[in-house]
Amino acid sequence: MSKTPYVPPKVWKHSAPSGGQFANINRPIAGPTHDKTLPVGKHPLQLYSLATPNGVKVTILLEELLALGHTGSEYDAWLIRIGEGDQFSSGFVEINPNSKIPALLDRSVEPAIRVFESGSILLYLAEKFGAFLPTDLAGRTETLNWLFWQMGSAPYLGGGFGHFYAYAPEKLEYPIDRFTMEAKRQLDVLDRRLAESPYLAGDSYTIADIAVWPWYGQLVRNNVYGAAEFLSAHEYTHVQRWAEDIAKRPAVIRGQRVNRTWGDEASQVPERHEAADLD
Repeated sequence: MSKTPYVPPKVWKHSAPSGGQFANINRPIAGPTHDKTLPVGKHPLQLYSLATPNGVKVTILLEELLALGHTGSEYDAWLIRIGEGDQFSSGFVEINPNSKIPALLDRSVEPAIRVFESGSILLYLAEKFGAFLPTDLAGRTETLNWLFWQMGSAPYLGGGFGHFYAYAPEKLEYPIDRFTMEAKRQLDVLDRRLAESPYLAGDSYTIADIAVWPWYGQLVRNNVYGAAEFLSAHEYTHVQRWAEDIAKRPAVIRGQRVNRTWGDEASQVPERHEAADLD
């Protein structure tokens, strides 16, 4: 017997949890839920995050900068447990009023600069250290094209496909079909671009690759949503090549361990405060 079709009310009101894996942290208002001061370490950069695809972008870039010898990129990484609502503390909201990880505080300048939204953090760090962002107009623009492509496209992958395929309280054909179509279209966009060049912006590895890889590279490697077979990820051969090349980079391997609380212990560094943590 079919269910009664849902008819939206004239005015929506939040009356019950929405269901699904993250229902306990979803709410229709912003602002802090509790007072808590964030910890601060001794390094110039203070990162508050979790090793989700968005969080991993920043730790990968920071590890890449350290690998290049940028000592000013030393950082303390503090774990924000989003499932427990740490992102709604007064200290976190002060850095990111949107209550999303990652959030960065640059204490190497006075007054300290807050940076939030992963794409903004990548751009800020690339410009601050003069790395992973071409200086010529064409190269810089192509890098930013793909950086902002990721920022605009990934919500359809994560909040759309990922939510309904992996996290929603029940499997619904319409939204899964709708967002699967979009996920595959996006993979095709990437595959066509990567057939033309080794990296998204051209011959050089940039913040565009660092932004896109934790989502789409890990998707085709079956490390996001366990959906590689469902999406026929093997068909995107150029994305596969690019994803495997980046996965081998030592800084990428290290960056994925920071603020990670799941998997085997060798893959975890829940909070990073010293370089020795990743030796």
